[in-house]
Amino acid sequence: MSGSIFNASTIPMLEQVLNFSQSRHNLLAGNIANLDTPGYKVRDLNVDKFQMKLREAIEEKNKPNEPLSPGLVSTRESDPMRSVRDSLPGILFHDESNVGIEQQVMEISKNQIMHNMAISLMEQQMRLLQTAISERV
Repeated sequence: MSGSIFNASTIPMLEQVLNFSQSRHNLLAGNIANLDTPGYKVRDLNVDKFQMKLREAIEEKNKPNEPLSPGLVSTRESDPMRSVRDSLPGILFHDESNVGIEQQVMEISKNQIMHNMAISLMEQQMRLLQTAISERV
């Protein structure tokens, strides 16, 4: 029952955004730590690929289920968020000639904003669920 409550909300999507932003933050922090290391190649996660996979998973989740008979609806076997989780290891290697500390700090700042937004939305979802549960009892 509780799994269906969470899956009906935006919590699974927000969970994937948090996982992505945490993984990306670790890579970006490593880039800054190793920026002056000779031969170090800057690494990053592919934001565009993540956003595309997330969009596809949301569209898949929002597709109406096919009715089996009046009053019964089939459920999809696959978790649409699985493809989003599977896209996380896609590391991009950039050439080392044009990326500086300013670029890395800017990317960390953008990533932090995405992370904070996902946390705020998840907190709001949890408050709504808590209110709904407390009203039932």
